[in-house]
Amino acid sequence: MSKAIQKITGTGVPVRGNDIDTDRVIPARFMKCITFEGLGQYAFYDVRFEADGSLKDHPFNDERYAGASILIVNKNFGCGSSREHAPQALQKFGVSAVVGESFAEIFSGNCTVMGIPAVTADAEAIESIMAAVESDPRGEITIDLDAQAVTVGRSRIATSMPSPQRLALLNGTWDSTSVLLENRALIEATARAIPYPNNFA
Repeated sequence: MSKAIQKITGTGVPVRGNDIDTDRVIPARFMKCITFEGLGQYAFYDVRFEADGSLKDHPFNDERYAGASILIVNKNFGCGSSREHAPQALQKFGVSAVVGESFAEIFSGNCTVMGIPAVTADAEAIESIMAAVESDPRGEITIDLDAQAVTVGRSRIATSMPSPQRLALLNGTWDSTSVLLENRALIEATARAIPYPNNFA
């Protein structure tokens, strides 16, 4: 069974803007890979780097947010294509959870099967979290999936998450491949009981 996830604590990095799509998270030209290793360096590449490789003004380039593991975003984050490479690039960069106003459904699902909680809060709450992080980049943020809350400093903010995704993280069943492997004996027994794989014996 994969690791149960109840709480995630870390510092935050705010990336402002609605409708940030997966092509902005990782441009398609960087998806020519056999494994996902190394994708972190390409996270937000086109909005982080000029054509000559020099840095643009972007939170992922800001030293104040170095080592941040909780990404704070606005509305409809992860829209566009369903590429799994987007949450993979974020995870490889160091992101272990995302808090936002809303997420594209496939993006949040892809996050869940990687063990990355994607929790939502209302626009006012997200603005307060972003402002707090921008004011104190080293301030600690805690996401509590069981209590459905995010704590930032002295503020405790209600969050929400689709129940199946939340329970999968809490129960440690978010990695479907791991669940299948752990139930191999049951799967084989079921296969033996089905007539057609056994010539209807």
